[in-house]
Formats: sequence, C-alpha cells, structure tokens
Amino acid sequence: EVQLVESGGGLVQPGGSLRLSCAASGFTFSTYAMSWVRQAPGKGLEWVSAINSGGGSTNADSVKDRFTISRDNAKNTLYLQMNSLKPEDTAVYYCAKYPWGVVPFRRWSEYDYWGQGTQVTVSS
Repeated sequence: EVQLVESGGGLVQPGGSLRLSCAASGFTFSTYAMSWVRQAPGKGLEWVSAINSGGGSTNADSVKDRFTISRDNAKNTLYLQMNSLKPEDTAVYYCAKYPWGVVPFRRWSEYDYWGQGTQVTVSS
C-alpha cells in the first residue's frame, strides 16, 4: 500500500523559511517522480514543484527561486525547502507520487497518489 506522510508545516512570519518532509513507503521510491502540490483556503489544487527519479526538477512560476524540491532515495524521503515565504503561500501542502520516473512535458498535475497534507501558515 502506497503511503505518503507529510511533516514540517507550521506558522511562520513573512520572509521566513520552512522545510517540509514526506516519508514514502509501499513502493520503490527511487524509481518514481514526486511532487509537491498545495491548496489554499477556498481554492483548488495548485502544482508547486516536481522532481524526476534522476533528480531533475522544476517549479511553478509562483515559487520559482524561493522553493527547492529534493529527495533522499536512501531514506525514501521527499523534501521542500521554502524560503522568503509570503502570505499567499498559506495552504495545505501535499506530497504526491507520479506513475512515471520522468514526468512527461506539462503533465505536472497527473499524480496517482497523495498524502494527507501539512498546514503552512504565513502570517505576522
């Protein structure tokens, strides 16, 4: 059974940083691309960042140069380092798995599993 468990969320002031983690189990983590997605209050799911099995990554324009996705295949863990946080980054953040090792061009929102999410609140 695929399980994705996020942690690391919390309350942070604007301009601050947080690092999210996602512990994965139930599949061969190293062979699949992974993603972070988020859902702000009253809004739909927004793709944030993706990383292929080989380590290549890409970000949404809204978080480019502020967020960094990474993975530790030895620990079956996905990370999202978030810097220069803004109030508009407030959302529930979800870890998601793709059905491929490399995400086909522009198919960033086609995940097959996701976790329960962790709340990130950016406020003074």
